[in-house]
Amino acid sequence: MFSLGIVGAGQFAGSFAHLWRLHPGVGDIFVTDLLADRAAKLVADHDLAGTVASFEEMLDSDVDAVAVFTQRWTHGPLVEQALRAGKHVYSSVPMAITEQEIAAIIAAVEDTGLVYMMGETSHYHPATVYARAQVEAGAFGRLFYAEGDYVHDMDWGFYDAYRYSGGENWKSTASYPPLLYPTHSIGGVLGAWQTHAVSVSAIGVVDQRGDGVFDREISQFDNDFSNATGLFEVAGGGSFRTNEFRRVGYIGKESRFRFFGTEAVFEQLDSVSLWQDKSGRRDITEQLEPAPTLSPDDPSLAHLAPELRGAFASGTAPIHDRSRLPREFEHAANGHEGSHHFLADDFVTAVTTGALPPVNAWTAARYTLPGIIAHQSALQGGVRLPIPDHGGGPA
Repeated sequence: MFSLGIVGAGQFAGSFAHLWRLHPGVGDIFVTDLLADRAAKLVADHDLAGTVASFEEMLDSDVDAVAVFTQRWTHGPLVEQALRAGKHVYSSVPMAITEQEIAAIIAAVEDTGLVYMMGETSHYHPATVYARAQVEAGAFGRLFYAEGDYVHDMDWGFYDAYRYSGGENWKSTASYPPLLYPTHSIGGVLGAWQTHAVSVSAIGVVDQRGDGVFDREISQFDNDFSNATGLFEVAGGGSFRTNEFRRVGYIGKESRFRFFGTEAVFEQLDSVSLWQDKSGRRDITEQLEPAPTLSPDDPSLAHLAPELRGAFASGTAPIHDRSRLPREFEHAANGHEGSHHFLADDFVTAVTTGALPPVNAWTAARYTLPGIIAHQSALQGGVRLPIPDHGGGPA
């Protein structure tokens, strides 16, 4: 059993505080946040051990691990600092926002031997789980192309989320470049296809809303792209395409995937999923459909924008193997296509056994770094750029 410190008591942290509080492998849980009242509320809501005044004080404490739920552009430096302080780390996505930050995290993991895990939900997405099994069985033949979308309109709850986290200057952070949040689309593709991206050409679409979001004069990131598409070459031959859309007339599944092989094709749309090979077509929608664990109107979700509550109410799908999960999770709220239970448990398993988690530092780099290079390509009008690779990690 190990102790855990939660860093950042925002809208996402509560789901995992609840699960780790239930998990038999986790002991005391402490919380720190720049806003002390948010930390105190998280502790009270989930009967946690207490608050800590600052991140630095938490690193100086005897907690064994930290879970970072801060704003997406802050993860890299905080994670490296925590690893160097001797803490195992769970980090929400993305891993980091620069090549240098990613390299620093990998170096810290190599130097310390500590656990790093990135909490990428798409690795556990029902479509990814299904495709991964088909890849392992050789059912696709040779995979040569795939597609991954993360399509989430700003009007669909993101304005409220950025106001919640960004304060008075929320518009400057709401302009976060879509391709620097690439793991929901890339992770769903590479979580099934055992390869990595080696080059990319990307196109960004300049926003025309005119409301101060995605305005380069206001943007903290000097960004005016609200939508972007990347075409990636993969090692061993083949390609995949991802879409990162923040202005789109769509409110369905925010992540969805397609895989094309020489012997079979798997396609997921919003309301139907199909497997097709040379013998015919099979509807597999029911295998991939998560059953809700909460009503979107449940009081525990009241702090979220109404449009975001459904993502925190979804449970596992029939394709998920729940047999390895702790029994304490059986009736616990889940979220994001059933991923929360597996994310929480895989981190505990890695810390307590020393095994590499599925989305370890090297895998996280392969899910994150291609988006960083893709954004550079988009800024240069789509020029094709090589993508560095840090390898697949220890044998």
